Amino acid sequence: MKSPLFFLMFLAGLSLNAQTASEDSLTVNDQEYLEMRGVNVMLAHDFYPESHQGGVGIIQNGLRVATNGDLRLEPTPGQWQPVPKVGERQVDLEKQEISVRMSYPDPSKNRTGFNPIEYPDLEMSYTLKVVPQGKSFKIVVDLDKPLPKEWVGKVGMNIELFPGILFGKSYYMNDSFGIFTLQANGPGFYNEDGEFELEPMATGTELVIVPEDEKQTLKIENLRDNELKLLDGRAIHSNGWFIVRSLVPAGATENAIEWLITPNAVEDYTYDPVVQVSQVGYHPAQQKVAVIETDRNDENVQPVKLLRINNEGGTTEVISQSPSEWGDFLRYKYYQLDFSEIKEPGMYQVKYGDYTTEPFQIAEDVFQRDVWQPTLEYFLPVQMCHMLVNDRYKIWHGRCHLDDARMAPTDHNHFDGYLQGNKTFTKYKPGEHVPGLNLGGWHDAGDFDMRVESQASTVQGLSHIYELFDVEYDNTRIDQNSKTVDILQPDGKADILQQIEHGALSIVGGYKALGRFYRGIIVPSLDQYILLGDPVNHSDGAPFDQAFEDSNVAENISWRQPGDQDDRWVFTENNPGRELSTAAALAATSRALKDFNPELSRDCLQIAQEVWNITETDDPLQKLEAAVEMFQTTGQRKYARFLIQHQQEIVNKIQQTGWIVGRVLEDIPNDRFQAEVKDAVKEYYSEVEASGEKTPYGLPYEPDIWGAGWGIQNFGVKQYFLHTSYPEIFPKDYMLHAMNFVLGVHPGVNTSSFASGVGSRSLTQAYGINRGDFSFTPGGIGSGTALIRPDFPELLEWPFLWQQTEYVLGGGTTDYLFLVLAADRLLNEK
Repeated sequence: MKSPLFFLMFLAGLSLNAQTASEDSLTVNDQEYLEMRGVNVMLAHDFYPESHQGGVGIIQNGLRVATNGDLRLEPTPGQWQPVPKVGERQVDLEKQEISVRMSYPDPSKNRTGFNPIEYPDLEMSYTLKVVPQGKSFKIVVDLDKPLPKEWVGKVGMNIELFPGILFGKSYYMNDSFGIFTLQANGPGFYNEDGEFELEPMATGTELVIVPEDEKQTLKIENLRDNELKLLDGRAIHSNGWFIVRSLVPAGATENAIEWLITPNAVEDYTYDPVVQVSQVGYHPAQQKVAVIETDRNDENVQPVKLLRINNEGGTTEVISQSPSEWGDFLRYKYYQLDFSEIKEPGMYQVKYGDYTTEPFQIAEDVFQRDVWQPTLEYFLPVQMCHMLVNDRYKIWHGRCHLDDARMAPTDHNHFDGYLQGNKTFTKYKPGEHVPGLNLGGWHDAGDFDMRVESQASTVQGLSHIYELFDVEYDNTRIDQNSKTVDILQPDGKADILQQIEHGALSIVGGYKALGRFYRGIIVPSLDQYILLGDPVNHSDGAPFDQAFEDSNVAENISWRQPGDQDDRWVFTENNPGRELSTAAALAATSRALKDFNPELSRDCLQIAQEVWNITETDDPLQKLEAAVEMFQTTGQRKYARFLIQHQQEIVNKIQQTGWIVGRVLEDIPNDRFQAEVKDAVKEYYSEVEASGEKTPYGLPYEPDIWGAGWGIQNFGVKQYFLHTSYPEIFPKDYMLHAMNFVLGVHPGVNTSSFASGVGSRSLTQAYGINRGDFSFTPGGIGSGTALIRPDFPELLEWPFLWQQTEYVLGGGTTDYLFLVLAADRLLNEK
């Protein structure tokens, strides 16, 4: 389910010139979407249909209620099913019409190898339009030519309704009616293709959803003869939404689909003000700024109050003043309350109008308990592969994947993005069992695979944390011999060292078995991949018996059958950058494990040195971090000489290199090198300062279709190293602002901490291993507030949107731990 953390970034201030919405009719604004007060209709600003973002989308009274309005080939499409190729959006201001050219198939989605996206033999081009009609709008589809006979009854117009705000609410379809249920219910049937479907919840020509609540009432009328169907997409896909669909009629071209949609807009709708504070709180010495997010139409600026919660009940007003106006960002107007002068320990709240924040602390020890510990004592243990994870009366999962792993087939493109070239790069043949991979490592996110870069960045980050902050915390029993973990059961060993050991066992074990680093280890079949719950059910735990071997590994996957080929596959690759970054991680790990596990520490260093010596690259900066880590570990001058030799490349990319080389800068025996690096860092600080002033959050932030939380955490970690390496240039403020962003000071109505179970309010429905239970893993760090393009920040309470609530290893975990521990260290320095 993963996606790169950095898509093409979307300029944060692009909506600053958006025209004021019409009060009583939808019109095209200069952001190229339909707008009236209380309603926005987007077309093709986003294209991420597999995660419910794209096509025609509707934001109604401050909530995104519908999305993915487009022609689809299935009644309830899922993640790996055909989607159209999207053309360039066209805006006709004279006609007040927005349109986009679409076509099937999309060649970019049709990958080779085992691929669940199997495009059928259909070529279809069409124009999808949204046209305002007063307070309503039309969706119109014009086909270039009629559907082929064999596709009539299969191609239809879909729009998806967000379930999280519909449960227990009503709908009418003409004269029939019902409620939106918490779970998908029958009856079902098998269609002519042998595929399971649910009977529609309702059919007719006019659907009204949530007529009892004016904020959510929405009407869809079909202006053609074909009927509307209300479907429950969760019957096929656990992460499905409710779907409204009508089929494209035979022979139709112009106006093949014509819907009239009326989202009810509350009269004089105004977005309720939201106050964004750290859900954990602040150190007395820390800058403390509450951010107030308001509607641009809201001229009623009210006093903002800081309240101290009394220990015998009630509150005392500490501050009452007009907030400072910051200005416009995205679609909102922002104000601030700077209460940095307040240092008295206690519990506090901020109140603005009718909005009162959850309670938060001001205390010198604010970051010393219940903030970073859940990540170390819950999330990391729960993610541990090859272990039984016990938690008092609960087992999170059993001893999974003990049959790891078989060599992946060659010339293969796995559906989760792993590529195996025309050879295995090892002595093992495709399908052959590779011993030594059934120990150590963590599942990355909620899909149970093990990417080497995730393993490496986690052990490296944990090693830095242990080295810098002396974390001797022990509250978990980890037994590698019995492959058992007991949460909240100390065993006399530092948890962080045991976690570093666990990750190193996987990386080192893989290198020893394969003679190189693995690229990734993942289940072979889609049926296994989408499994929710205990990953022990992925396989039988016994290595595949080669006596059952079939010559074509990729085509003969079996699961839950005799002679199962259910073992995970291990992929390899030739990737100098990834190999060198993994070597850097092992060099850092060697330092951390030196006394805890000397033998494993020596293995880490030996492998790191070997990879450094044998890996050739055209980009010397790919060796930079390995050189720094190896220099710190060994003290050998050849690594310092490497840095000096590549001074110009380092200086030219100082935004990428300054935080890395700063760790050893004072130990590099070259005055010119030190001076050139520091001069470049000064210039970079000017860029950071200018970017930070563009947002009300005091740091560079460019919203994107994926939540920015992980990237901002990583920015904060780099800021720590920049501050500690160049204290005369970089302040600690940016690092602290990054931490606050993750803990609740971020855009949107949902002010939750991205760290589940941390702070007064946090993500309690997240994309982790228990997402099917609409639950969370304490200490998991979600991706956070995402952008519905062009200007709507969103963080839904819904566990299946990986671009908003997914947990991941690496920067998603260790960067958070690092930030909180670094803040505690810096703020308590005397």
